[in-house]
Amino acid sequence: MNSSTRKRRLTTVAATALAVALGATACGSSGGTGAKGADDGTYTVWDPYPQFAKGAAWGKLLDACGAKADVKIKRTGFDTSDLANKALLAAQQDNSPDILIVDNPVVSTLAEAGALTATDENKLDTSGVDANLLAAGQSEGKTYGTPIGANTLALYYNKQILKDAGVDIASVKDWPTMTAALAKVKEKGKKGITFSAIGTEEGTFQFLPWFWGAGAKLTDIGSPAAVSALSLWKDWLGKGYAPNSVLNNTQTTSWQEFASGDYAFAENGTWQLANAEKAGFDYGVLPIPGATGGSAAAPTGGEFVTLPVQGDTGRYATARKLAACLTSDQNLYDTDTTLSYVAPTAEVQGKQTAATPGLKPWVDAVKAAKGRTSDDLGTKYPKISEQLWKAVQSALSGSKSPQDALAAAQSAVK
Repeated sequence: MNSSTRKRRLTTVAATALAVALGATACGSSGGTGAKGADDGTYTVWDPYPQFAKGAAWGKLLDACGAKADVKIKRTGFDTSDLANKALLAAQQDNSPDILIVDNPVVSTLAEAGALTATDENKLDTSGVDANLLAAGQSEGKTYGTPIGANTLALYYNKQILKDAGVDIASVKDWPTMTAALAKVKEKGKKGITFSAIGTEEGTFQFLPWFWGAGAKLTDIGSPAAVSALSLWKDWLGKGYAPNSVLNNTQTTSWQEFASGDYAFAENGTWQLANAEKAGFDYGVLPIPGATGGSAAAPTGGEFVTLPVQGDTGRYATARKLAACLTSDQNLYDTDTTLSYVAPTAEVQGKQTAATPGLKPWVDAVKAAKGRTSDDLGTKYPKISEQLWKAVQSALSGSKSPQDALAAAQSAVK
């Protein structure tokens, strides 16, 4: 792609809405821009981890990788959604950071804008990365960057509540057995399941395992399979197995409901593991079941390490060294432990589960996970997602039937 074509694409994409917040987990406030100057031995890194100060393990890792490459690192942390907008603006101004670590659904947007170099161009090795995780960073047959780690969704469950209700967790294998378990829990006077169905990307993120678990595709959100998934959630609310609060729940408030000890199940992610240990009751983790059995694909969360386009192409060699250092086996292990991520390679996943056997269900869930922009959806995903969460809200609130809500959503996408 020549520079004039790239600039036209950057202008077009920047004019479209990156107003949809693609991040599934929240970060803190942003820092400064930290733009680089000439190649003076200082390399810039932008990331979505503003919660980590200079002295934190993440900052020390960046400095160590810089020292290994014999350069200094100038790092800035941004809020997840703010980072996407700043990355596009920087690309327009030919002032991109050398390393950009960005939420995986944003990769295809930046790639289609011409803001990122592909791995066949920058020679970043991705051969050891699980194919389903790498797919989140692929667009039009090319790969842009490599995942630094992954998280996804599964079902936390309260062992005591299930025991009191006479539910053997091993019996929960598909939607009918899941619904039967919720019925038993309600009969014992306890609450069934909590999740987030809020009218934002978080709501879509939480609905996707059921959507995909029914066999539905994001290219046809009005299909009978999609209707069956939304009908499942609608029926759970109607029967009192799930609370009406799910309409306004974020993943954080949903977790707070589960942490109260009153719910048998909660759909949530790896990032709640530390909170689960503090909950005060014995819990377990179950991959989200598909409609007829097996593990449903859940959406992948987590970030990609990417190499943005530079006017000075001589910077790529050192940037590649920095990216390779950040994603080496040992550094993936250390970083993903810090971020509560599952590593993107089988080798490091094995080390994680050997050290923490409780991660095994999460590794299984990540292996079955799917990128939200996979199937070459790219910049189409935000619009599809918005219509999907609107349909979920309409159906669960009772303003439309699941079928009508999804039919309207599909029409709006077209």
